[in-house]
Amino acid sequence: MTWVNAVVQGIMLGGIFAIAASGLSLVYGVMRIANLAHGDLMVLGGYTAAIAAGSFGVPAPLTVVLSMVLLGTLGWLVQRLLLDRAMAMNEMAPLLVTFGLSVIIPNTLLELFTNNSKPLSIGGLGTASIRVSDDLSIGWFPLITLVLAVAVLGSMHSYLRHTQPGRILRATSDDPSTVRLMGVDSKRVYATATVIAFATVGLAGSLYTMKQGGITPFEGSTMVLFAFEAVIIGGLGSVWGTLIGGVVLGVAQSVGAAISPDLPLLFGHLIFLTVLAIRPQGILGRSSLA
Repeated sequence: MTWVNAVVQGIMLGGIFAIAASGLSLVYGVMRIANLAHGDLMVLGGYTAAIAAGSFGVPAPLTVVLSMVLLGTLGWLVQRLLLDRAMAMNEMAPLLVTFGLSVIIPNTLLELFTNNSKPLSIGGLGTASIRVSDDLSIGWFPLITLVLAVAVLGSMHSYLRHTQPGRILRATSDDPSTVRLMGVDSKRVYATATVIAFATVGLAGSLYTMKQGGITPFEGSTMVLFAFEAVIIGGLGSVWGTLIGGVVLGVAQSVGAAISPDLPLLFGHLIFLTVLAIRPQGILGRSSLA
């Protein structure tokens, strides 16, 4: 039952990884930008939720919504004021913009709030669980996180497949030049993708902070690594692949932790490298968003 428990807990953990990776996958799929600030934006989302709860008494569920709204608004501003201009220069410029954000965000948080953990408590929900057997329990909060991951990725899939704006996003991902010739404002398309991506980052950051009980300014470097690994394991361009990648990474880390507390990160990296060597396009890799 120890191994069964490790696998089950890993699946639950994969929910946060999948939500974190979804925005990264969308931005890369539409604009071919590897957002190096992705993890630091998650930290910013976590700080937003923690400050709203700790300083203003906002209930924890509402802090998630607030974080998504504020990060989504920030996404629109970043796209319009920085990334649109950078994309008009050369391929390297957007990457440098995201690198700059990855430096500015944690250092600004450090100056404002010090390096101490910013707490965010969810009370009894953090320890409540469903007892399946004497050796197996499923935490309510990890289960809620996994359900939210399925809901977010399912909504994203439906949006991309069954709505006009979603089909335009996919078309822009496949052939941006032709889409522009048809009169579509590509800047508006890019802004839409960035707003969605940043909003999911806000959700992921809030949930991560609730799970950990707090957050510090420089945790983003680890988060962005997990997000990249989940995207590549699942397959670039596949929405459901992102969920699978997150779950695979979560199970690998959980099994590693069951063997030794020193092994979770190593097991995750080994699974990532194995998938990259055997199937470079990922488990459900596609050439376009789907």
